Amino acid sequence: MTIQSLFYLPPVSWCLAAWGTDVVRLEACENYQKGSLRNRCFIAGPNGVQRLSIPLVKGKHQQTPVREVRIAYDEPWQRQHWRTICTAYGNAPFFEHYTDELAVFYERRFEFLFDFNFALLTHIFQKKLGWKGQFELTETWLPPATPVAETDLRQAFSGEQHEWPAWFIPTRYAQVFAERSGFTPNLSVLDLLFCCGKHAGDLLR
Repeated sequence: MTIQSLFYLPPVSWCLAAWGTDVVRLEACENYQKGSLRNRCFIAGPNGVQRLSIPLVKGKHQQTPVREVRIAYDEPWQRQHWRTICTAYGNAPFFEHYTDELAVFYERRFEFLFDFNFALLTHIFQKKLGWKGQFELTETWLPPATPVAETDLRQAFSGEQHEWPAWFIPTRYAQVFAERSGFTPNLSVLDLLFCCGKHAGDLLR
């Protein structure tokens, strides 16, 4: 069992930690942290690594409970994110297998960031990749220094693509733009999904 923060389309290192356990407790009682992966992810585009960031309703998010952070729709970020994803992975071997169901998430308006991230994560992990574990939400806030029964990974992941926990050893797999830019480790779970399909689970064991 692990306890992990909930991210937007989390990186492979986060997925590896989650995949190897039966239960992942997602931190639902923390305050939002700026500059983190809670509202950003990284994918491989034709010109290198690209960051996708979800805009948030203006306010002091650093002091806001993570489940109360609202998504802003002043700009058409959903259309922009989906267009970027399609450009990056349109030629990926498994893109057509998943595109219709994933597109729905970029058409529906979720009010809260946490709900959007959770819906995406459960769809990809459980319905598409076939993970047999389960997600649970924390019910109380425990500071990171507090002893807990599970492995606490809430502070293990940086907000940058090129930084990851020391225990994470990237496994190479075929990527869309590898011939142009080489293998890029620790991208979003989307990269695994579109490039490897259900075989992604074999890379996360």
